[in-house]
Amino acid sequence: MPTESARPASGALLLCRAEPHSVAPAAHLLRQRMLVSPAGEEWSVLVPEGAPWAHGGEPVDRVLTGWATALAVGAPWPVLALWWDEDRAGYTLASGFRRPVGYVWLTNGTPVGEDEAMRTFAARLGLDPVLDMESLERLTRPDSAADARARLRALLAVLTRAGVSLPAGLTPGDPADRLHETARSQPGTRAVEWPGWRETVRAELDAVGVGRLDPWLPWSGSPMARALAVAQIATGLPLTALGLRRRNGGWIVAGTLLLAHGALGLAYDVTRPRD
Repeated sequence: MPTESARPASGALLLCRAEPHSVAPAAHLLRQRMLVSPAGEEWSVLVPEGAPWAHGGEPVDRVLTGWATALAVGAPWPVLALWWDEDRAGYTLASGFRRPVGYVWLTNGTPVGEDEAMRTFAARLGLDPVLDMESLERLTRPDSAADARARLRALLAVLTRAGVSLPAGLTPGDPADRLHETARSQPGTRAVEWPGWRETVRAELDAVGVGRLDPWLPWSGSPMARALAVAQIATGLPLTALGLRRRNGGWIVAGTLLLAHGALGLAYDVTRPRD
């Protein structure tokens, strides 16, 4: 049974189902200093520098939910936020415009989430409905030998079958500063800093590759790109209003970023050179 002294400090990781060169431009919009490293086949991990949730009055789960939602809506890949503090640990999975899904464990490992969340989690990541689901269901049952940190490690063990492999030494449950130092020493790690709107748009342009997602990108000038920008604004407005009404900083951040990204898309469409 975990002791009081074994309770983890606060920290967080953002797992993105995309390569670092695709994640970095999208992460610019969070306006946070982070590091991005490869985390397995077609996966990357974002490691925040410091712990903004410790200074802004918002709990880490709300902050990470806002970040994950903003990243997932502005990008064509899912984002999995892993978070922990002195009292709890858990995850939030954001994917497109769908409502985020998550699960929580108390520090001693007691599950306090809903079983349906695990099933939705498995379905959205395309996990095996039998083998993987069996492992996930064990995380929803009491286990006196597993604390919250062990629960997160078990979750990551399931995700290895989906290609996730965190860099050596990057361990859920460690303090944010230790995670950042570990990530900095990993090969292939690059810094993500807020360079300003003009540089952010240029970085996104440079990161674009040719593929089936191109018609959805702002610089394509297609009807689909305009529709996505409008949808981002339409989603960002009520999300921001909801965050202001409930004084939820995570939702305010997500709504504001959606509004900004949608506005950038429309602005680019209006100002781009016409053939």
